Amino acid sequence: MSRFFSTKFDDLEPYVPGEQPGNIDNVLKLNTNENPFPPSKNVINALSEDEICRLLLYPDPYCTKLNETLAKELKVDFNNVYTGNGSDEVLAFCFYAFSDKGFAFPDLTYGFYSVFASLFNAETTIVPLRDDFSINIQDYDNITKNIIISNPNSPAGLFLPLDEIKKLIEKNKDRLIIIDEAYIDFGAETAVPLTKIYDNLLIIRTFSKSRSLAGGRLGAAIGNESLIRDLNTIKFSFNPYNVNRLTQIAGTEAIKDKEYFEYTRSEIIKAREYTKYEMKKLGFSVFDSMANFVFAGRHDKISGKEYFEKLRKKNVIVRYFNTPREKDYIRISIATIKEMQKFIDITMEILQEK
Repeated sequence: MSRFFSTKFDDLEPYVPGEQPGNIDNVLKLNTNENPFPPSKNVINALSEDEICRLLLYPDPYCTKLNETLAKELKVDFNNVYTGNGSDEVLAFCFYAFSDKGFAFPDLTYGFYSVFASLFNAETTIVPLRDDFSINIQDYDNITKNIIISNPNSPAGLFLPLDEIKKLIEKNKDRLIIIDEAYIDFGAETAVPLTKIYDNLLIIRTFSKSRSLAGGRLGAAIGNESLIRDLNTIKFSFNPYNVNRLTQIAGTEAIKDKEYFEYTRSEIIKAREYTKYEMKKLGFSVFDSMANFVFAGRHDKISGKEYFEKLRKKNVIVRYFNTPREKDYIRISIATIKEMQKFIDITMEILQEK
């Protein structure tokens, strides 16, 4: 750090993103839960030369067309929707706006939660997952802090049913419940309808996973109008033009192309179920993921770390978390069925070499 860096950040440990190799032509990249399919052709066609030429103008700070389209898709009012520069920025604004009470979240979950809590000096309570990596909502009964839960949660991809979410919300209506639904479109049930009932519920969404716009950086929040006003207060005090012109267009068109969305979503779900089945056949312990990734490991012949390293030598990149509870597993992003078949073939080669 330089001698000018604020000492209040001395203990800040930045988030470490998944590896992004410069050349992926010969790499099977299964480490960052990206969508293996390109954006909708409607998105590609809409990003025309005329629109690119309009980059000389600032974008609409209110994201009007995008938010109208999203609100219609989710069956909520325009004033119940907020969009930002990726769900990471939306989450950061949440940690900034609602930090007075502090936050509680699982010990194994999206790594940015702890970073944001530290960055914005929010008190935290870390709640261990069960031994089977599931969330026990009763562990949150006596917590008065705001609660944030990724649902489905990473790394195992397990889903907390809607009735459990309701119990969490109703247990203490003086705390805010934030449900991060980054992976909700891959088979789980959304809690968005509950935002019409409860004013202490905020849903976070991303366009990176099921909408193939990871490089476009677009995220959203859905909740009570007062919560959305809070986020806009932070946004307009920080960067009114946080969603660029082309991303607003891309997001709008991605929402409108429902047929393509359903196609890619169903293909990823089929590839996920294939991968879970084949990994179990090979002797791996596999969690029943409802996300676009699979968490697998605890094999008799190979450790999680060795498996990760041998895959890397064969130009397959997966995610490995070297923590006491995760070290026996790897997290595998789901690609096309053809790519997952290749992954299984390579895994079989590795096991045969043992």
